[in-house]
Amino acid sequence: MALLAAKLLMFLSVISGKPGSAAALDNCVFLGEEEKNSLYEDGDVVVGGLFPLHYSPVSSIVFVHGIFLCIYGVSRGLRWMQTMTFAIKEINQRSDLLPQIKLGFHIRDSCNDIPVSLRAALLLVNGQPESVSGDESPGKHNGSNLGCAAINRTVSSVIIGDAASGVSMALLQSLGSFHIPLVSYFASCSCLSNQKEFPTFMRTMPSDTFQVRALARLVSYFSWTWVGVIGVESDYARFAIQLFLQESVQYGVCAAYTYFYPVVLSQHALDELLDVIQMSSSKVIINFSSESEMQRILREVQRRNISGLQWIASEAWATAKSLWEKSADLLMGTLGFAIRRAAVIPGLKQHLTCLSPSHIHESAFLAEFWEETFKCRLNGSVNSHSHGVGSDLDRPLCEGTEDLSDVYSPYSDVTQLRVSYNVYKAVYLVAHALQDMSNCKVGKGPFSHGTCADPKSFKPWQLIHYMKRANFSALGEKINFDQNGDPIAYYDLLNWQKRPDGSLHLVKVGFYDASMLTGRSLVINDSAIQWPAFRSVCSDSCPPGSRIVRRKGEPICCYDCVPCAEGEVSNMTDSLECLRCSEDTWPNNERNLCIPKTIEYLSYHEFMGILLCVASLLGACLSISIIATFYTYKDTALVRANNMELSFLLLVFLVVCFLVGLLFIGKPSDWLCRIRYPAFGISFALCISCLLAKTAVVLMAFRATLPGSWLIKYLFTCLKVGFWCVLGYIGILACMCFVMAFLARKLPDNFNEARFITFSMLIFFAVWVTFIPVYVSTAGKYTVAVHIFAVLASAFGLLFCIFAPKCYILMLKPEKNSKKHIMQR
Repeated sequence: MALLAAKLLMFLSVISGKPGSAAALDNCVFLGEEEKNSLYEDGDVVVGGLFPLHYSPVSSIVFVHGIFLCIYGVSRGLRWMQTMTFAIKEINQRSDLLPQIKLGFHIRDSCNDIPVSLRAALLLVNGQPESVSGDESPGKHNGSNLGCAAINRTVSSVIIGDAASGVSMALLQSLGSFHIPLVSYFASCSCLSNQKEFPTFMRTMPSDTFQVRALARLVSYFSWTWVGVIGVESDYARFAIQLFLQESVQYGVCAAYTYFYPVVLSQHALDELLDVIQMSSSKVIINFSSESEMQRILREVQRRNISGLQWIASEAWATAKSLWEKSADLLMGTLGFAIRRAAVIPGLKQHLTCLSPSHIHESAFLAEFWEETFKCRLNGSVNSHSHGVGSDLDRPLCEGTEDLSDVYSPYSDVTQLRVSYNVYKAVYLVAHALQDMSNCKVGKGPFSHGTCADPKSFKPWQLIHYMKRANFSALGEKINFDQNGDPIAYYDLLNWQKRPDGSLHLVKVGFYDASMLTGRSLVINDSAIQWPAFRSVCSDSCPPGSRIVRRKGEPICCYDCVPCAEGEVSNMTDSLECLRCSEDTWPNNERNLCIPKTIEYLSYHEFMGILLCVASLLGACLSISIIATFYTYKDTALVRANNMELSFLLLVFLVVCFLVGLLFIGKPSDWLCRIRYPAFGISFALCISCLLAKTAVVLMAFRATLPGSWLIKYLFTCLKVGFWCVLGYIGILACMCFVMAFLARKLPDNFNEARFITFSMLIFFAVWVTFIPVYVSTAGKYTVAVHIFAVLASAFGLLFCIFAPKCYILMLKPEKNSKKHIMQR
């Protein structure tokens, strides 16, 4: 505790920059065990750097003699570190950028761990300790008296780092009070865009807000509506998954599950994660993690022999080629968004590979990399790092003929310069901010009273002022930042494909550009993608001709498909509703298209049309013949006794009924369609009304004086109303007619016309009751034929049942056509 308090006091005294703070101490004392594993070069302005040069798979970093030790080396991190030194040396050689200022660097290992990173950051902002006497042995600065001027001269006023979002947040919370600018090259958490909480933070890495939008658009583009979302238990994954769940709803994408696994993946944690993956029907998995966690997951997936998964990589591991070595079959077809790639950074390849013996011996990081790559030990090596596997002292000495071009290493691989390019841009951001500071004119400066800052002796908060306003070009790309300190987002969509020799080929199959309109921001070349075999949906897509019906209580991606109703269509997959066809169109068999209605009609030229036409004309002619006959015998007793006037009216209306059938034959027209149904209804209503009147007259003549005649008078009154309202419903009139005829069944036999009316009504009912189901079940011209048949059958029934017996007496039995015969019972 006392050691921590002493460090904090020293930190405050150096950073606060209060007048006389240096003079208050005769000597600056370095407390604690000094860690020599750093890379340092002096300059007028020393830029600090934090890179994950090592990592440890366990939660507790090895702590030996007061020093944190990480176990496994990361070659990519070493390339990022070397890119920073390359960029600084490149700037120092330029005459157009900072010609009067020399940049230096002070780089330490963050180990991708918060405690290690905090300690390294404190060492950066406190300066690089130097021995007063040259004979002081390394590592023995415990309590050494050092020159304060030398200490202050090497303080890093800006830090480029760290790679992890969680580490960067911890650094900002510790250094933010002192306004130390932090420029990250790989921290993407959207939480870091909060300028109120992190005002000194900037980055050359796009925010996860844009990556999440791109991922949501990607899964929607391929109709993957049922996806699993997993992530390491960290701020980076937590914020990213939360944003993805919010964004994906807009595209109809559902999360089959979300699962956070710990940074330390024990066997128990792996079993729980893999159980979730195996039990789900989703085959698309989005994983927000780093390379190290993904390695453990893939190892367990391989052990369980799980296949058919489509991995979607977050940018943290979208280009991690080391995963391919042992899991090629599992990762083939993987898709992921990677940050913008620099085709080439001129001179970087040579800087990485042309390592001189002096550089290797001076840098513990480079010495360790050299010895691990070639499995040998340098003579007089400064590498004191232990990898926890045996003793490095047992290795043979390096021969001096080793060449990096003879072996493959992620360190020297410059085909995917993405994070390295971010590091390069971060260095140039600091350089251009210093250049803008140098260009300041006294009296017109941005600070109080128009003052300017001294580029060789400035406060950290003065540098961040210029960094926020930086606008420059790097390798032909315009670099600028928004109000949150984030760059404009651009991602390459990469597909992991296998070359014939089995090696990994990262193929660019599209891109996402946040500066473009929403509908055009994502571009994908489907034909260039190599896929694994998989399906990932909760419900199959509803084809055209059907619509979606949501399942109650389930995600929106789970639904049933219901065919469109009669007269409706849907021409899209997964349609939410069906559209009704217009009046002159109807659905096709698949109900996915409205087609013009087929004009089908009963023609005069076809057999059925000719037959019905002849039947209509025959009925009309028979009716006219009966009219003529009745007119000829109008003075006879039979005609007069059967209500001659109503008989003539009934025959005329029957002629009309027979001729109405002709209106349904032939090509229909607008006026024909308008008149045929009213003509049919009116003519039949008049016919039935005449029959009702005839029956009522008979009843009035024979039963009006009988007991109970009040019932007859009541019915007759109703019928008068019905008669004058001829547009009344035909069925009601027919029923009334049948009742009247039934009541008149016991009249004298020779006069009993009601009996024939009863038979005609029975035929009428039989025809029309049969007509209804037949009419509904037929279609096209056969509907018309059924309709005409019903009209003709009804009319012929009335004609024959009522008038055939009378014509028989008039024509063949004239002796019965007398008043005496009619009045007989």
